[in-house]
Amino acid sequence: MPDQPNILVFLTDDHGQWASHCYGNTEIHSPTMDYLAATGARMTRAFTPCPVCSPARASFFTGRLPSQHGIHDWIHEPIDVGRAHPGLKGQTNIGELLQSAGYQTALIGKWHCGHSWDPQPGFDRWFSYGDFQFPHKGRIKFSDQGGIIDFDGYQTPVFTDHAIDFLRRRNRSKPFFLFVGYVDTHAPYRDRPERLVERYRACHFRDIPKETFAPCHGRDSFAWRFDSEDAEREALAQYYAAVSFIDEQMGRILDELDNSGALEETLVVYTSDHGHMNGHHGLNTKGNATTPQNFLDESILVPCLLSWNEHIPSRRVIGAPVDHTDLFCTLLEIAGAEVPKDINTPGKSYLRLLTGEGDQQWKDAYIGEYGNARCIRSESLKLIRRYPGPNGTYPDEFYDLAEDPRERENRIGDPRYADAIAELSKPMEAHFDRYEIRERSGKDIASQPRTSNNAEPWHREV
Repeated sequence: MPDQPNILVFLTDDHGQWASHCYGNTEIHSPTMDYLAATGARMTRAFTPCPVCSPARASFFTGRLPSQHGIHDWIHEPIDVGRAHPGLKGQTNIGELLQSAGYQTALIGKWHCGHSWDPQPGFDRWFSYGDFQFPHKGRIKFSDQGGIIDFDGYQTPVFTDHAIDFLRRRNRSKPFFLFVGYVDTHAPYRDRPERLVERYRACHFRDIPKETFAPCHGRDSFAWRFDSEDAEREALAQYYAAVSFIDEQMGRILDELDNSGALEETLVVYTSDHGHMNGHHGLNTKGNATTPQNFLDESILVPCLLSWNEHIPSRRVIGAPVDHTDLFCTLLEIAGAEVPKDINTPGKSYLRLLTGEGDQQWKDAYIGEYGNARCIRSESLKLIRRYPGPNGTYPDEFYDLAEDPRERENRIGDPRYADAIAELSKPMEAHFDRYEIRERSGKDIASQPRTSNNAEPWHREV
């Protein structure tokens, strides 16, 4: 095993685990993702620490819970005058740790962990948004090492071009960490390449259950709504096309690595910040599709593929529950970098799960949070605890996933489940008792932002 392999991480936006061919979708064409699954490991129970953009990304970059790093919802765009979000200021990120370990580092694409045109600490190369990340095609401004670039066209190939440029210009005597953040799978559902959209317009979309909204999930509050069945089908075609477009662009970067002889020396990771619903449960978007916020499986499950030459056995399927804080620790162990103790990460490296070398004791359940709600999901049970906030108090939820896999019957008041609920509560409460920073806790803040999250205390600083 090499001391310090190159590390390439693709972290996309709003890509549900269900929306990849290698995870069982029968209509989406995603050969690059298929290649990663065929040459490495596919995590079947990979979860997001929080089912919305900014806190999930912050957890990947810092290895911390939202109630540690203090970002509890998506950071509003564009920047409101005088209300720039402090983001992860003062917190150590994975780029800094890998730089200290001798890596060249680059961030290309979406950051969304604070407002700034300037490159963030830990990255030698920086090409990202300084303001607003949309449209997918059209006029947009980028931050190129802090300089403002006006661009007109498809943004995703531009990220690929800059990633390839970094690979060609890098110092080949040092390992690299390249983070690429594509956003095409995020709404709005338009402006993907017509050649790809046309491929999916005739689809049956048979992998999406035809479901109505279940009242146990509160109310449909923040979802995208469609005026007609044709409009919904067009949005689905655009979403499927976005997956294929990202897959193509990933392939360009892997081809560059292969042609330069560096692919065999590179760990390649593909994942998403959180999941996504496209009609599942009668909803669209993610954890903020409902009031109160939800932890439906399609919101919290993410694709997670890892390929690393012969070091990860081909077609390995791993069912252990993992999240982005675990990925943070895994990448640092592979790089030979220490995880600082003061980070107090809840994450744990799953390197030995990937390689199959020796036994590794692993946790039994996923634990996540979103604002003032917390969730624990075992293999067959799910408990959601909600705390009172300025926007009201909402009921707890409990689902027996073996009997009710589509989460349509809230059993929180069912006496038959009282013991199971009590047993699930213990590890969840112990988890937050151990890791949360009280001044940054999401426990007592609003369950949903009333207007925009710049108007709410979504970021807590000590």
